[in-house]
Amino acid sequence: MPLGRMLIVAGLVLVAAGVVVTLLAKLPLPLGRLPGDIRIEGKHGSFYFPLATCLLVSVVLSLVMWLVRR
Repeated sequence: MPLGRMLIVAGLVLVAAGVVVTLLAKLPLPLGRLPGDIRIEGKHGSFYFPLATCLLVSVVLSLVMWLVRR
């Protein structure tokens, strides 16, 4: 696949991902605030790692890919 076509496809994938993230932010789903997400706040900074959210997204995407392959 030529470089130009690959860049166009990558751009379209990024735009689609942006639209999905924007639409999901408007839903009352607590993604990013699930029990199991790690949040540490201190005086001079904070650390946040959405562990439970990452696991949930991974399971959902794995199921979708499994269904697409069938």
